[in-house]
Amino acid sequence: MKICVVGTGYVGLVGAAIFSDWGNRIIGVDIDVEKIERIKGGEMPIFEPGLSEIVLKNIKNGNLSFTTSLSEGMSDAEIVFICVGTPESDTGHADLSAIWKVSQEIGQNLGDYKVVVVKSTVPVGTNEKIKRIIKENLRIQTEFDVVSNPEFLREGYSVEDMMDPDRTVIGSDSERALSVMRRLYEHLGKPIVECDFRSAEMIKYASNAFLATKISFINEMGQLCERADANVNVVAKGMGLDNRIGPRFLNAGIGYGGSCFPKDVEALYKTSTDQAYDFKLIRGVMEVNSMQKDHFVSKITRYFGKNLSGKTFAILGLAFKQNTDDIRESVAIKVAKLLRGFGANLRVYDPEAMYNAKKELGDAGITYCLDKYEAIEGSDSLVILTEWPEFASLDLGRIKGMLKTSTIFDGRNLLDSEKVESLGFVYFCVGKRTNGLELLDKRPTGHPGVILKNGR
Repeated sequence: MKICVVGTGYVGLVGAAIFSDWGNRIIGVDIDVEKIERIKGGEMPIFEPGLSEIVLKNIKNGNLSFTTSLSEGMSDAEIVFICVGTPESDTGHADLSAIWKVSQEIGQNLGDYKVVVVKSTVPVGTNEKIKRIIKENLRIQTEFDVVSNPEFLREGYSVEDMMDPDRTVIGSDSERALSVMRRLYEHLGKPIVECDFRSAEMIKYASNAFLATKISFINEMGQLCERADANVNVVAKGMGLDNRIGPRFLNAGIGYGGSCFPKDVEALYKTSTDQAYDFKLIRGVMEVNSMQKDHFVSKITRYFGKNLSGKTFAILGLAFKQNTDDIRESVAIKVAKLLRGFGANLRVYDPEAMYNAKKELGDAGITYCLDKYEAIEGSDSLVILTEWPEFASLDLGRIKGMLKTSTIFDGRNLLDSEKVESLGFVYFCVGKRTNGLELLDKRPTGHPGVILKNGR
């Protein structure tokens, strides 16, 4: 099949790569000239494991090419995928300006029958409006159909998820379009959910909101476990073994972030209020997530005092999750900003997100380090904010001699608390009473924080 993919971000570039790897002829389209030239030269604009190899292989074999011209990309295509961004607007609704612009241009360039597929995450009713916009902008009267085909890709695992999805959702009012989409996906041998536009649009938001709910639920359980002297890791394991619940998204931490969950949960709540319904559960999910980073930072300020001037913290992890360089809505970035706001200096390291993080955080009070041990050297305390596997295997004996105080604040529960404490560290994590919390509870109200002697 000949396919045009509009947008070369996390969804569009991965989609174009995998579609081409299935043997289709793909043209990727983007208005960013520099990005297109980088991709053509083999430089990926995003970090995604396995993506570069697939892109380069299919460029070489002729299945994948890129252009900045939508008319060129659409000319021989049977399917046109819309994969542009729908970020959160100032009101909390999805910003659909890029969707409307692309829809207008598709209408202006449509010369024969094509299936226009919306893979971007869009609110209920969007596909119907896209259909109207395309029709209003036709220069030649021709038939076309619109399909809602939401993506369910996890950053860091997008290639894997695209090649082996749990299910494929196809929403349309046209049997002809559904037949075309079946041909594209049926070789996967996975369930295909065929439905109307609005149900397809809602499935995407409902899925992300439910996963966000699991995260906020286990974080609330973590708050309770800390107070009741239970272990949230054990609680999550016991829950996850129930096949009605499952273990995924039950890792207590500093909250969810990224380009999808925050904006999609907010957009779903806005949809509910637009329909004169207060989705109380989703409102609570957002409130819990917003507070989770504050609970974590409060442990640091209770231990060291609210004035962190003169203190230096080693920050390990800046991406919103492991296996990506994406810092959009990263809770790690938010925690770093809070610590800077209290006057702290930071020594930071992330395996992939350093470039993006520097654009967001700037240089004031921040040292960008080449590896995790450089960040730790000479810092007052270690703060772990992203669940990169390499942070779980730190040489604890080594870092104990590198820190000015033997304190660790583990926002992702990566370390073995018993081992850490046995080595003489004061340890804080999420959802478990550790020696750090025990120490804080013994302090009198109004205690100024830890007092260092001779720099130790």
